[in-house]
Amino acid sequence: MSEKKNGIDKGLIRDLANILNDTDLTEIEVEQDDVRIRVSRAGTTQYVQAPIAAAPAFAPAAAPAAVAAAPAAPQDNKNAVTAPMVGTVYLAPAPGARAFIEIGATVKEGQTLLIIEAMKTMNQIPSPRSGKITDILVNDAQPVEYGQPLVVIE
Repeated sequence: MSEKKNGIDKGLIRDLANILNDTDLTEIEVEQDDVRIRVSRAGTTQYVQAPIAAAPAFAPAAAPAAVAAAPAAPQDNKNAVTAPMVGTVYLAPAPGARAFIEIGATVKEGQTLLIIEAMKTMNQIPSPRSGKITDILVNDAQPVEYGQPLVVIE
């Protein structure tokens, strides 16, 4: 049986911590009835702000090898569009389909730049402004954190 103290299920907290270890996630949050529990790893995240959406409770099949490529634009670029949530980024609407954007393309405000899958939901990320794509800072099927720069629009 789970240990409970003041309505908090310690077994649930242990299970969530085990999920973090098993899936290599940095944070997980669950809500049951009127109780919300967030478990995170200290010192492993690069961003200080808390995510808007909870991290998905699954691990990506495999980390892409191309993730190590250094982006051409600095991470603090004021023209960068950042991830509004934690999830997996997809540059095309379906596997094998043409990408939403490419470097040098002109985009309009509201145009879909990419998709972030979070909690098994595909979220289209719209362009916040019109302009020219000067850099794409992520790879297809790459996990992203909240606030991570994704695309630079000049």
